[in-house]
Amino acid sequence: MPLQKTIFRPGIYREGTDYDNEGGWFDCNLVRFRKGRPEKFGGWSKLTNNTYLGTARALHPWVSLSGTKFLGLGTTFKYYINEGNNFYDVTPIRKTTTNGITFAATNGSSTITATDNGHGAVINDFVTIAGAVSLGGLITAEVLNQEYQITSVTTNTYTFIAKDTSGTTVTANASDSGNGGSGVDGAYQINVGLDDYVSGTGWGANAWGEGTFGSASALSETGQLRLWTHDNFGENLIINPRNGGIYKWVENNGTNTRAVELSGISGANQVPTVGLQVITSEKDRHLIVLGADPISGTTRTGVIDPMLIAFSDQENELEFEPKTTNTAGSLRLSSGSSIIGAVKSRQEILVWTDTALYSMQFTGPPFTFAVNLINEGIGLVGPKSAVTAAQGIYWMSYNNFYVYNGSVQTVPCTVQNYVFGDINLGQSFKIHAFTIADKNEVGWFYCSSSSTEIDRYVIYNYIENIWFYGNLSRTAWLDAGIENYPSAVSDGYLYQQETGFNDDGSPMTNVFIESSDFDISDGEQFTFIRRIIPDFKFLQNDNAGNINIVVKTRNFPGESLSTNSTNAISSSTTQAYVRGRARQMVLRFESDDDASDGGNLSIGWRLGATRIDTRPDGKR
Repeated sequence: MPLQKTIFRPGIYREGTDYDNEGGWFDCNLVRFRKGRPEKFGGWSKLTNNTYLGTARALHPWVSLSGTKFLGLGTTFKYYINEGNNFYDVTPIRKTTTNGITFAATNGSSTITATDNGHGAVINDFVTIAGAVSLGGLITAEVLNQEYQITSVTTNTYTFIAKDTSGTTVTANASDSGNGGSGVDGAYQINVGLDDYVSGTGWGANAWGEGTFGSASALSETGQLRLWTHDNFGENLIINPRNGGIYKWVENNGTNTRAVELSGISGANQVPTVGLQVITSEKDRHLIVLGADPISGTTRTGVIDPMLIAFSDQENELEFEPKTTNTAGSLRLSSGSSIIGAVKSRQEILVWTDTALYSMQFTGPPFTFAVNLINEGIGLVGPKSAVTAAQGIYWMSYNNFYVYNGSVQTVPCTVQNYVFGDINLGQSFKIHAFTIADKNEVGWFYCSSSSTEIDRYVIYNYIENIWFYGNLSRTAWLDAGIENYPSAVSDGYLYQQETGFNDDGSPMTNVFIESSDFDISDGEQFTFIRRIIPDFKFLQNDNAGNINIVVKTRNFPGESLSTNSTNAISSSTTQAYVRGRARQMVLRFESDDDASDGGNLSIGWRLGATRIDTRPDGKR
């Protein structure tokens, strides 16, 4: 029988069985499609060995008028400005205590108890102590006067673990009987948020005993997953922890200064004090706060209205009082119970509630903005699950994917059941949409059903109309733009993506693509496979290393696959001899990136049209 060319349809198909998708691909990891052919994903490397604290779920880049590149990075614990690969802590200060903190230490313990009536801190908050004197022993003034993360709290006390300036734990001795003196100050950063989403805001949603049975409590920034939104107003940055305050970081003041509450700046007038998201309109330059607190009399209530949109006067982020002489104002959406998120496009801002999509457009005085209901029943699954791409704005809903480019369209998905059948929607607020524009890709990082943290991605190539997926943990992502490569965050590090073909100098593990079952004569006869003629190329100059071709077989769709052979293929391999006999066969191509067996850490590859030498082998 002549050689059989195997050119499988591009994209992954998981809407049926692996047998009814004959001629297609069924499974993959860390493999993409380009011009219809599968190739290994690009690798990644750390941009800096400096780390940040907490889990980062928000990135925002911009360039100052002087040409300085900045990157805003919001985490569970803090907000940072990254400049020159250094992380500068600009987290706002919530409360300052002057001459009001005392300490107590216990011999043999590194735990220090601080007393500050009404401190308002929660576990994991940060406080910077100043003005303390030695407790008399090893707990010196130098030990006390620095930033600490709080380990436990009561109404008027909290504890932290003593350390020296190098970060080494310090244990108190019997001489540490003082209280730190009468001049101890404390600067408390805004309360940290949670690392997991907590559904609901009623009794039981927060700490035990908080609120009364059956009562509903206000949205709390400390009782929910910490998600930051941020946008520029000129060179300066407006930031907002979801369900929390509105803050401003001033570029001219330098990276050693903290963001400050917008409503507390001189000249601020009826500025919202809390919100769900901040965004700046591009052409007309209004600061928009989604889920703002309403005005009562002449002041803001301090309680979020989850369907209210407030916007500032044009070119003035400090003026929110509606007047006949300005363009400030507000409007309230009607479909849904809460605004989930918003993204900007060229001519409008798209705003999603939990059940509907609205278009918000600048119209000028007297109403400034107009909102139009575009569609209902297509809410946003999480605040970060929509993204703008070249072909429109894509988003993930609760059981489908959509695109808006003047009208809403469902995006047909060949892995829909795979994604939505194994997703943790309880952590849907962690879902992060992303783009890789030079590959024509839009995707989503999400939590599988067995995970409470992001461990998977799904990608749609909107030019070739194909889907694929894999396992990778990235909690936030930025496409190339200001930087030449995409950036992403994970495990305390900032990474450069799509560079090389390895995992920060180590092999990328479990890189593969696997076909669906194929047969001869619809499985009427057994097939004998005896030879493979590979067709692929390496995506680097030295052409070193191997990829593996794995042959799997079975006789019936209900049987498990058996591995017949695994063949290491190099650039000089002309053919590989194998032995396999069955009705159905599967080909699997996988990276062989282990340097110990002759592989190459940076091996990248692209498949062509592999041929197999088969012949019918009887019916029994």
